Amino acid sequence: MGQRTGMQAAARLCPGFIVPRLLGGWHRRRCWQPMASYRIRQYRDQDYDAVRTLFARGILEHAPAGYRHFLRSAWAQLGLLVFFVAVRAAAGCWVLGLGAVALVLAATWLLVRSFSTSYVRQALSTDLCDITASYLRAPDSCFWVAEAGGSVVGMVAVAPPQDPAERGVALELKRMSVSKDYRGRGVSKALCGEVLRFARARGYGAVVLSTSMVQVAAQRLYEGQGFKKVGAFSPSLLGSLLCFQIFHYRCDLPGRTAAPPR
Repeated sequence: MGQRTGMQAAARLCPGFIVPRLLGGWHRRRCWQPMASYRIRQYRDQDYDAVRTLFARGILEHAPAGYRHFLRSAWAQLGLLVFFVAVRAAAGCWVLGLGAVALVLAATWLLVRSFSTSYVRQALSTDLCDITASYLRAPDSCFWVAEAGGSVVGMVAVAPPQDPAERGVALELKRMSVSKDYRGRGVSKALCGEVLRFARARGYGAVVLSTSMVQVAAQRLYEGQGFKKVGAFSPSLLGSLLCFQIFHYRCDLPGRTAAPPR
């Protein structure tokens, strides 16, 4: 009895402790693994390729979610049904109708994919083309990376917002991305915290950001950090056709101590 109690206590402390089965034999429960340590530091020139690759992968992995969102929309389903019926009536063959719908679905996927790739190309050719000039030499801007095991596993930037109405009042959180293997370990929260502290230290009253409607995990992160959704818009005509929206978030910072620089 004492031996069993001791083993049960050890199992509670570490669920991976090997405990005997009631009817004999041994089995291993999954043991809690300590999270790999990471540190947040300012961007360096040697991070260039890793940062650009991390950003591109982070954006492109959301393309399937955008495609599923389009397929779930009522008007897309109605349009596919009407198209199938029209082709079926014109061709007199339901197989041709299904084939036509399949072609439309394939073309839609290519459109969704091109929407993501065009955004990546635009970012890589603008601010992420010269990160040092865009974020480390520019006023009220910065760029951080999360490093673990000598590798870049996360990134975030801050800069004055593009919206003229927000300039001088808020800073904008940009280019947040975390490696898939390091999500759920507090990296995103730590990176977000760096941006909030940076803005507060410079006397700004708010931080704004934009994220897509399919980035649900990112939305939960930002809302958990005090951001509130204040608007939504479609970034282009193609975005409107794909029922794709960008959400605009804002976090008002308490304890503003100085007027923002002009």
